Amino acid sequence: MSGTVYRPPPNYPQSPRSTTHHTTQPLIQDYYRTHARTISGASSVDAPTSPPIQPEDTTTHQRVQTGQIGGGFGPYSYQQNGPVKEPGVNSRFSSGEENSLNEKQVIAPAAQQTTTIGAPAYLWDNRDPDLDDALHNPDPKQSALQDAEWTLWSPRGWANYFVLFALLTGLIVLFCGYPIISYYSRTAWEQHGFNLGGINGTGQIPDLPNLPTMIDKDTPQDAMTRTGFDGHNYVLVFSDEFNIEGRTFYPGDDPYWEAMDFNYWPTEDIEWYDPGQATTRGGALVLTMVQEFNHDLNWKSAMLQSWNKFCFTGGYIEIAISLPGTPDAPGFWPGAWTMGNLGRAGYGATTEGMWPYSYDTCDLGTFPNQTNPDRTPAAALTGNYMHDGPISYLPGQRLSSCTCDGSDHPGPSVGNGRSAPEIDILEAQIEVKTSRGQASQSLQIAPFDYGYVYNDESPATTIHDGTKTRLNTYRGGVWQEALSALTYVDSNCYTGGGGQFCKFGFEYFPSRDNNGYVTWSADEKASWTVTTDSLRPDNTVQIGQRLIPEEPMYIILNFGMSPGFQGQDFSKLVFPAEMWVDWIRVYQREGHEDWSCSPDHHPTEDYINAHINAYSNPNLTTWEDAGYTFPRNSKWDGC
Repeated sequence: MSGTVYRPPPNYPQSPRSTTHHTTQPLIQDYYRTHARTISGASSVDAPTSPPIQPEDTTTHQRVQTGQIGGGFGPYSYQQNGPVKEPGVNSRFSSGEENSLNEKQVIAPAAQQTTTIGAPAYLWDNRDPDLDDALHNPDPKQSALQDAEWTLWSPRGWANYFVLFALLTGLIVLFCGYPIISYYSRTAWEQHGFNLGGINGTGQIPDLPNLPTMIDKDTPQDAMTRTGFDGHNYVLVFSDEFNIEGRTFYPGDDPYWEAMDFNYWPTEDIEWYDPGQATTRGGALVLTMVQEFNHDLNWKSAMLQSWNKFCFTGGYIEIAISLPGTPDAPGFWPGAWTMGNLGRAGYGATTEGMWPYSYDTCDLGTFPNQTNPDRTPAAALTGNYMHDGPISYLPGQRLSSCTCDGSDHPGPSVGNGRSAPEIDILEAQIEVKTSRGQASQSLQIAPFDYGYVYNDESPATTIHDGTKTRLNTYRGGVWQEALSALTYVDSNCYTGGGGQFCKFGFEYFPSRDNNGYVTWSADEKASWTVTTDSLRPDNTVQIGQRLIPEEPMYIILNFGMSPGFQGQDFSKLVFPAEMWVDWIRVYQREGHEDWSCSPDHHPTEDYINAHINAYSNPNLTTWEDAGYTFPRNSKWDGC
């Protein structure tokens, strides 16, 4: 057919569930009225076309689509300001004839021979302004008029001045005036806090569960003070009761202790120290030695250090300990001892030229081997124990009082001799002929006396009970001089025996006057004492006064084994073996509390941080290995 024929939509049957008769669908009819289509050319298939639309058939939805109805109503409404034009020709706001909303429009059928589909104008046509357009497009003339209403001295200007002045005055009073007024109007509290981390100004003691404190909360009240062997009052500054079950001591686990992970080669130990071998159990610290092949060694045990975590200078340290094994089984080497913080035990680079010096004199005693470059004095060449060899193999005091200005030195000045001395609470051994345990209680020093013979005469050196304590026949060698005494240990103080805890300790006062001393104790009784006079100058080898240690000292607890200390009787040694520590406590003379690892009088922090690789790598065995050199000695090298 060459023309188009309008075919009405089918009359859909009504739903079986509906009682309403469905008439012709007005929405479909509107579609055909609104969207007329013409198909060009003749076709074998009749295409639908819109019937002529009468004016009276204009529908409501057409008026909504074209904007005739709805403008000015609803949240997106607008006012019609002109007639509605054909979309795409002119804006509804362009000039043209006005049409009333009541007028009827006739939509002509689309022309033949075209495929264009007419599209009505929609409400979102962006050519139509909104009611709030003036807010987004301010009128410059109106803005200029408003700006002209304000001048610097107008009422509005004065109002601005007043508000700014009030705000500024308020801020000044709040942050400056109020603190000053409060300071002068407040009554000062006369009582002050004391005991750092403990008691505040009102006498209250804070309860901070699970936070570490210098004084363990489980420490008995009657252990808070003591009377020293010197007659002075001592107060507790540190304690660890080891009552918390299952503590570990890997690096970072504990605020005061760290377990080592190395072989302690300086004393030729035959065990590997492993952090896993240290824990707490049953209210005690437990160090366990097992026979297990590891790191090419056959045994594994534990060492704890408080290095750079807790140190003290002067005071009394005491430990309750049950020694490993039995008193008839020689070979174990349990120890509890202290060392100056500038030397970290087991880190050979840090102790080279530092241990066991305790010296502040600029003379031959600071030189390598205690000899001049010309190998004098002659006594130093034959000054060993047998008088048939060199007195010393030490490389010289690295941080001596002879250090040249501007050199690498921890201070407080290069003229201060610094070192890492050692004081032992005890090192346990077995007297084989009697099968009795002994505690070796020692002070290790350098430079050395001729033949390692210090002044052991009374009153410089005192044995307080000759039935229990005697001077040690071992006095040192080319690496150290030892002021040592042996005290018998109760046979019940062994984990393989009675399992009791025995108390050992030492009290010391660092002084360059005649009142400097170290007094060791066993079961809370003084065992023996050395004084400043025990370390007097030795003119034979041309050295000066050695010192009762003035360095901040840290604590070491270890369970080792070395043929160099005592031979092992493996027929009697039983593995695994354990060393127990019930508690450890540190007291200081009242009014002389000094427990920093870097005190002003002997600082260590900056020096350690400047050479941290040496203090963190036990495989560096010399200072040179760590990449450093000894500072120049004014008498040996010249400055």
